[in-house]
Amino acid sequence: MTDPQPASANIIDAAVEDYLNHLQQKRLLSQHTVDAYRRDLEHLKPFCAKNAVTDCAHLQPHHIRMLIAERHRKGSQSKSLQRQLASLRGLFRFLMQQKKMQLNPAVGIRPPKGEKRLPHTLDVDQMSQLLDIRDNDPLSVRDRAILELFYSSGLRLSELLHLQLQNYDRSDNTVRVLGKGSKERIVPVGKAAQQAIAQWLQIRDQFAPQNDTLFVSQRGTALHPSTVQKRFRDWGIKQGIDRGLHPHLLRHSFASHMLESSGDLRGVQELLGHADISTTQIYTHLDFQHLANVYDAAHPRAKKRED
Repeated sequence: MTDPQPASANIIDAAVEDYLNHLQQKRLLSQHTVDAYRRDLEHLKPFCAKNAVTDCAHLQPHHIRMLIAERHRKGSQSKSLQRQLASLRGLFRFLMQQKKMQLNPAVGIRPPKGEKRLPHTLDVDQMSQLLDIRDNDPLSVRDRAILELFYSSGLRLSELLHLQLQNYDRSDNTVRVLGKGSKERIVPVGKAAQQAIAQWLQIRDQFAPQNDTLFVSQRGTALHPSTVQKRFRDWGIKQGIDRGLHPHLLRHSFASHMLESSGDLRGVQELLGHADISTTQIYTHLDFQHLANVYDAAHPRAKKRED
């Protein structure tokens, strides 16, 4: 026979269940969303039991900090902890509305900062290896044009999929892109991508003579993101690339190689369509040794004096 739960555990459990029922029945959130809230709140009851907290009304900000610190020590990432704090704030706000709490102890508490993960990139040799596609069947010609354009112009997958024939200007070799926030930008298209797109356009009409989308499927319809992602994975394996290939990897590689060669952070920001330059600055960390060598060679005070 199992021991009955202490009354405090039942009180806290009941508070959480009341909140989850409120989310589902009053706010009409989906079962999937409610389950996510449940997972975020499931650590509260054992924490309270361990720290002799018998009611949510007795929780103080230092308790919430202890809970978040404990989850962090056990490996929870910053984003997970941020979501957990949001769930706790929602619970306590609900209990305040029910006159069961006087303050929200989770307000103003932030999770530990997560480490910024640098995006993976391919180096120039790996890019050359990937783009050295010798197959000339129609789908390979199309895929080579897509790969070349991604690397040439640093496009997002959604941007490439929405390109129309009229967006590609063959007279000045640019492409007009509709980016995030419906912001348009014009980016140049390099010679290798120009040649690959020209080969594709020669055969494109056999798939979709009535469709204005630049890149289409065998059936003449617009490409689905999952189709492009699968084709990328397949090409990565076929071309001997030692990591999972995906569209954003080519965008990261474009940004890294452009910044490494030019050092023009603002220019790369414009090409990528970043609203905030801090988003672009992450690429300055990708090849620190290269930048350090440039500094050592160029800065007057960095050069060693010869004896």
